[in-house]
Amino acid sequence: MVEKLFWQDPYLTQLDAKVVSVAANEITLDQTIFFAFSGGQESDQGTIAGLPVIEARREAKAILYTLSAGHQLKPGQTVQVAIDWPRRYRLMRLHFACELVLELVYQAHPGIEKIGAHIAESKARIDFIWQTSLGPLLPSLTQQLEQITAADLPIESAFSDRQNERRYWRIEGFGQVPCGGTHLRRTGEIGSVTLKRKNPGKGKERIEITLYD
Repeated sequence: MVEKLFWQDPYLTQLDAKVVSVAANEITLDQTIFFAFSGGQESDQGTIAGLPVIEARREAKAILYTLSAGHQLKPGQTVQVAIDWPRRYRLMRLHFACELVLELVYQAHPGIEKIGAHIAESKARIDFIWQTSLGPLLPSLTQQLEQITAADLPIESAFSDRQNERRYWRIEGFGQVPCGGTHLRRTGEIGSVTLKRKNPGKGKERIEITLYD
């Protein structure tokens, strides 16, 4: 099983790893900092042995990396893994803003159902089943999010079940939430965001989150 160092240190940008298996254009590593799409958070972008990673995908507890044809990597070979840090950091900031907004919406509207989320480099979104507009809630959400960000609270992230790779994040006095993404150390790192409400379909509501910078 690959050691997922993006959980232990999500701020690590380079790593030397060993190739464990090679199957045509797909390889696996013994350890990695390269996050693969999960929980709505997009995969990292970067290189392995200087070669661009075309796709990173999870398969059970494994992560498979697709490289271009003719990569010539072999099992046992030591390679350098490098991620696009500016992109990763934006994903982390948007991801945690998304997590906080979701929890605040749950508090405001018990019983609301989340049906999807996507965190990209430029924007994040959360989709809900809800029969009325969430627009009137946005000023309060924005204010609460700004207060949490300004407080610069420490964020704890750890395993709740190591064997099954179940993780959580926790803020003292706010809550503990299951999540396997890459998390910030402190809420102040989120920075300034804007919230926008959309209606993607009948009985559905969407909140979009963008960063100021």
